Amino acid sequence: MTAGPVHTVLSVLRGAESWLAARGIDAPKRSAELLLGHVLGLGRLQLYLQHDRPMAQAERDALRSLVARRGQGEPVAHLLGSWSFRGHELAVSSAVLIPRPETESLVSLVLERAGQGARVLDLGTGSGAIAIALAVERPDLRVTAVEVSRNAVAVAGANAARHGVAERLDLRLGSWWEPIAAAEQFEIVVSNPPYIDPGAPDGLEPEVARFEPPLALYTARGDVVSCYRAIAAGLAQHLAVGGWFCAETGQGAAQPALALLQSEPALAEVTLANDEQGLGRYLLARRA
Repeated sequence: MTAGPVHTVLSVLRGAESWLAARGIDAPKRSAELLLGHVLGLGRLQLYLQHDRPMAQAERDALRSLVARRGQGEPVAHLLGSWSFRGHELAVSSAVLIPRPETESLVSLVLERAGQGARVLDLGTGSGAIAIALAVERPDLRVTAVEVSRNAVAVAGANAARHGVAERLDLRLGSWWEPIAAAEQFEIVVSNPPYIDPGAPDGLEPEVARFEPPLALYTARGDVVSCYRAIAAGLAQHLAVGGWFCAETGQGAAQPALALLQSEPALAEVTLANDEQGLGRYLLARRA
């Protein structure tokens, strides 16, 4: 009796990559590597070091299920259940926005401006990516994070516990300034708010629109600066004199948001900084 073909790590990996590529999935090789590594409990380098290892039927079945879902556009981060942000592994789900590399640079901009022991407020924390990175990388900072979604707060709380900062991260449920007491002030206010008009979602990737939470993506219809306006309304009261507001923005919202902040009497030194691709991405303003 002739034995069937031996399915090795490398042959299965190549098969998954080819299948995803045929369906137009972005970065099919990287998706296949991450999913196979997840199934086998191996890192990318280990996959290639064990390229000739035979794979059991159960392992192949587990991968096939994940690859099929990826082929439908489901984000790799959701399939893995976690994603890396500045080297910190964070749990993610459909309740939160998947952390982006561009937001890692926003954290760097905050760290450059945060003095010793500064009070930092993260508005719309989602998975807690920004707040947790700040708390982990700068234990001296006093970080408060606000989030309107109960499900997202649960994710952020679990991530804070995972990284050992739950006792130092003040996580509050509410919309923008609602959970902040009238007399509270912060040296840094940071946010990555929604900035996509649901009536004109130009440039939004289909899988993002299908699988990531609308609450974290979309502004009020026809008003791409609705969230920036809500945040700006509280800066005069809650941003300490000399303190910094740092926020992420995107194509279509950058210039209107910049103009909005420039019109605020309480703010000075309002600028729009570019990301690594040369696109206006980061809004920076100082409390006058």
